[in-house]
Amino acid sequence: MNRQQKLSGVGAPREQGYQRMRDWLHERCGMIYPEKKKELLIQRMQRVCERYGVPGLEALVDRVESGRDQDMEFAVIHAASTNHTYFFREPQVLNFFKDTILPTLPQDGGRIWSAAASTGDEAYTLAIMAAETRGLDWAKRKLAILGTDISEVVIAHAEAGIYGGSHIEQMPGKLLERYFDPVGMDQYRVQDDLRQVCTFRRLNLKASPYPFQKAFHVVFCRNVLYYFDRAQQREIVDAIYDVTEPGGWLLTSVTVSLRELGSRWIPIQSGVYRKAG
Repeated sequence: MNRQQKLSGVGAPREQGYQRMRDWLHERCGMIYPEKKKELLIQRMQRVCERYGVPGLEALVDRVESGRDQDMEFAVIHAASTNHTYFFREPQVLNFFKDTILPTLPQDGGRIWSAAASTGDEAYTLAIMAAETRGLDWAKRKLAILGTDISEVVIAHAEAGIYGGSHIEQMPGKLLERYFDPVGMDQYRVQDDLRQVCTFRRLNLKASPYPFQKAFHVVFCRNVLYYFDRAQQREIVDAIYDVTEPGGWLLTSVTVSLRELGSRWIPIQSGVYRKAG
């Protein structure tokens, strides 16, 4: 038996481990792994097994199902999540935000929620766009951007604000120079003035109603809804609606449509929705 077989199990135990892990992820945080992504999930769980010295997938599921090993739960959730992201992703939606939404945010303060913040690229992108459009002083004093994610690992990355490689490939060089400081090894750190605009917290989107004291003017919920089944998608977008100001905005990925969910959001264009009022 080779090393991969030892980690993942063979035959029935492997299949049982996969089914149990898929069910646990769905129950715990609403993630959907269709059969076509079976091997992807198994590979990701194998890496967790290797890292923590767990003998196989069934043993890993035993650990997380017990509810007594929170660190292991977070490691599994992080591994199961796709956290590939980068600055200035999906410019079509971002340009609408810059040209149509940003100029209308209240002069005395705007609140934005990046609801699947991953490593913080989106939140900092929005802060940069606000600084460029309405001035860094306004962004620092009047704008509050909250970034949330289910993974503590990526939240820690976002708080550190250090990026390199594929994260910054799409960023104009002038913006990299203006808002980042080099820290060596082709890595750059978001400058303090911009970092103070963004706050990051761990949040499971499935755990509604959301614990916010103030409503948001804009919510970004991109590249995450496809992890949930149709009923959960409806619950999430409804919960987001409830914490959004009247006349506020929801921006999703251009490939995601809310039209078939029967939600209260008013479609404006691909990836852009608005709350009545």
